[in-house]
Amino acid sequence: MPHHALEIALTRPLTAAEHRHATQAWPLAANHDATRLMALAGATTPERAAHRLRRRLTDRLPIDVITTHYPDTHGHVLLNLAFPPAIHTALERDAQNAGLTPERFVREALHRALAEHADQGAERLDRAVHHLLADTTPAHLLAAVGHALTRPQQGPTR
Repeated sequence: MPHHALEIALTRPLTAAEHRHATQAWPLAANHDATRLMALAGATTPERAAHRLRRRLTDRLPIDVITTHYPDTHGHVLLNLAFPPAIHTALERDAQNAGLTPERFVREALHRALAEHADQGAERLDRAVHHLLADTTPAHLLAAVGHALTRPQQGPTR
């Protein structure tokens, strides 16, 4: 049976006691601030592995989402979400009104949100470049960008 690497995003950081309690049910590795966990789960598909992990750990952890850690052959990452009953009912209703399954409805909404986020990032960068070009020449800006790209990154500067 294949094993699948899964990442668990938590709604809040775990205490040491919560982490110990959860690892009694499943071997887990935590990141530095205990907001994400890694697990290996044996199952025939990633979907079954995520479902098994969620079923075993829901009562022990504040799970937000479970994802496959590595993309599949199509570059997709599985998201395993658990909605409260009222949200699930509304989701099923909206999906039915759109003529889609709830899974497809969520997938398309997520794709739209990611595309919008990418467009907003491109627009923000375009505005920043135009602002920079107001005070310098394209050649100087290109040289500065080349210089910045050849230096080690210090992290995001937002």
